[in-house]
Formats: sequence, C-alpha cells, structure tokens
Amino acid sequence: MTLSRLLENRNFLGAVFMLPAVLLLLVFLTYPLGLGTWLGFTDAKIGRDGVWVGLENYIYLFGDQVARLSLFNTLIYTSVATAVKFVLGLWLALLLNKNLPFKSFVRAVVLLPYIVPTALSALAFWWIYDTQFSIVSWGLMRLGLIDHYIDFLGDPWLARASVIVANVWRGVPFIAICLLAGLQTISPSYYEAAVLDGATPWQMFRYITLPLLTPIIAVVMTFSILFTFTDFQLIYVLTRGGPLNATHLMATLSFQRAIPGGSLGEGAALATAMVPFLLAAILFSYFGLQRRAWQQ
Repeated sequence: MTLSRLLENRNFLGAVFMLPAVLLLLVFLTYPLGLGTWLGFTDAKIGRDGVWVGLENYIYLFGDQVARLSLFNTLIYTSVATAVKFVLGLWLALLLNKNLPFKSFVRAVVLLPYIVPTALSALAFWWIYDTQFSIVSWGLMRLGLIDHYIDFLGDPWLARASVIVANVWRGVPFIAICLLAGLQTISPSYYEAAVLDGATPWQMFRYITLPLLTPIIAVVMTFSILFTFTDFQLIYVLTRGGPLNATHLMATLSFQRAIPGGSLGEGAALATAMVPFLLAAILFSYFGLQRRAWQQ
C-alpha cells in the first residue's frame, strides 16, 4: 500500500525521474568543479599530491604579469567578439526572417560555420592567416593595397583581432538562428497595426521587435558570453597563446600551467578565478535583461 501511494505521488515520481540527471550532474559536473576548487588551494603537481596552501596560488596569480595579461585578453576577446556577434547575428536574423528566395537553403548554409568542428575551423583560419600563403594578403597585394604579406599572427594586436574574427565567424550563426526563432514567435498583427499608425521601420524595430525579442536576447547573449569567455579550442589550435602571450585567455593559460607546466594547483586556481566573471554574466542577464518593467 505504501509503495502504491508513493507511485501515485507526483512529487515522488518527479524526484525519481530526475535522479539519473542528478547523478550525471554530480559525477560529471559537481565532482570536477569541487576537485578543481580544492586543487586551487593546494600546491599539487603532476605526479604528487599537494598540501593545503590557502590563498597562496591566488596571491601569486594576482601579481603574475602573464595571468593579468590573460585576464585582459579574455575581457577584450569576450566583449568585442560578443558585441560584434550580436550585431551581425541580429542583422542576419532580421534578413532571414524576410521572404527570401531559397530561404530554407540559405538558413541551412548559414549554420555551416557553427556545425564545422572548432579545430577544423581554427586550422582553416590558420591557413588564411599564414605569413607566406595567406589568401587575404595575396588578394590585397593583387589589388595593390599592400606591398608585403601581413603577419596576422605575429603582431600582438593583429593576433588579437585575428582570433576575434575567427570567433565571430564561428559564433554568428548560433546567435542568428536563435534570434530568428524568436522573431518568428512575434505576431504579424503588431506590425500591421504599426503600419496603419504610420510607424517607420526603425520605430517598429525599436518599439515592437526589440522589446518582444529581449527575453530571447538575454538567454542567447548569456550563452554567447559563457562560450566566448571559456573558449579554448580555437585559441589553442590557432595561436597557442602567442605571440608573446598576446592571445592567451584564462582557459588556455590555465591548461598551459596545469598540464604542460605541471602545476595543477596554479592551473586550477586560474580556472577557478573564471567563475566570478561567469556568475556576473549570468546575474546580469537574469536581473538586467530579463526584467520586463523597462521593456514596457
């Protein structure tokens, strides 16, 4: 009787059905996060256990010039790439929402940069940016705009701009498709009423499209910031953090210090230091972009 009552209890059944997901999260998310946080407070090295050192790793990283540079690079990389991806993604979504010829085919083509493996995309851009065989430099030279090949990945600021371009090329389709899905949920009757009232296209975008699309924008931009801030594959394959650590992000530097460098504690501390920035992005999305009062 007790078992039959439990099986009829919706709360009990909900907990049972959620148990496999909870176990997976505990094993593959909570445990690695907890272990990484613990290692950040130790002097663990590869091949030996560490001892508790408290905040020593964090104090060292705070004074480490390369670690501070990686934070600067990460903030520049995330802010610029995310802003450009949003603008281009929104423009592309508005374009794809129109009645274009071969619309389904165009939407499928737009997704190609996102579904291509990141490592393969990075190798393609590595070839594009090559100092001897760059198709970009070759084209500019044939047009007479430059007189020598550009060293895209050899100059610190050019390298930063180059990896941002690669990230934008890869990330725009994700934002465009998500925003396109949001645009298709907006009723055409709003625009019909606005046209009857004499509204301009900009006014319709400002007072209809943008407010109704804001909840989707909040979710999409949160994921975009998280993905960009924690980017690893693109940078590691394309530049390995060079030149002169100019493209080292916190994720790539954490890996370099922990695995090739052998300092697990230091690498874990650097990775853990990323968490407050990620939480700040999530909180900004939840308490800022998701608020409806200012939309009205």
